[in-house]
Amino acid sequence: MIEFKNVSKTYNNRDFVLKNVDLHIDDGEFVFIVGPSGSGKTTLTKLLLREEKVSEGRIVINGFRLDKMRSGKVPYLRREMGVVFQDFRLFPKKTVYENVAFAMQVIGAPHSSIKKRVPFFLDQVGLADKMKSFPTQLSGGEQQRVALARALVNNPEIIIADEPTGNIDPQMSIEIMELLVKLNEKLGKTVIVVTHEQNLVDRYRKRVITIKDGEILNDRIGGMFDE
Repeated sequence: MIEFKNVSKTYNNRDFVLKNVDLHIDDGEFVFIVGPSGSGKTTLTKLLLREEKVSEGRIVINGFRLDKMRSGKVPYLRREMGVVFQDFRLFPKKTVYENVAFAMQVIGAPHSSIKKRVPFFLDQVGLADKMKSFPTQLSGGEQQRVALARALVNNPEIIIADEPTGNIDPQMSIEIMELLVKLNEKLGKTVIVVTHEQNLVDRYRKRVITIKDGEILNDRIGGMFDE
């Protein structure tokens, strides 16, 4: 469960980037967060990941109080989440296998578990035959699939996809979205997709939260979003 209660965020005590945001996302929901550039989407994502602290209000994610959280607890929060970024953030000198394995190594997972889980999740995203390849040998869509496998390998409850289709072609964008829908519907993962791509939002009948000027403009199922 994710809850924002009267959440506001300013930088350097200047204008509000987010203003009095109230938001509730239940376990197992699929949610698009949309809005124009500068609307507050990126700041909201950073608050979810506790990369930024709230200025006012309360955030609760799976029992963690982010507004009161000490820095030492942040890694435990992030184990609840898998994150997929627009720019993939893969290690260019590591193979596909090593990139995904790294996510397990940093939390101290045993080698036996890594050897079992990494191939399984690469197979789930259709890259079982690319384990020994390096990111530069892959297409943009394949790199995003590696990033998705890495986000999944520690079995997080929440998947946050920040502009996951921004650097890939339209057909691969659909394939990535279908994988995210599958994770939500088959495995019950909470999926949050932050995007500006209206065609993707319109394609899926999912909950859409529109942010504009730091406030929630509307919250509804499917349909167009306002620029």
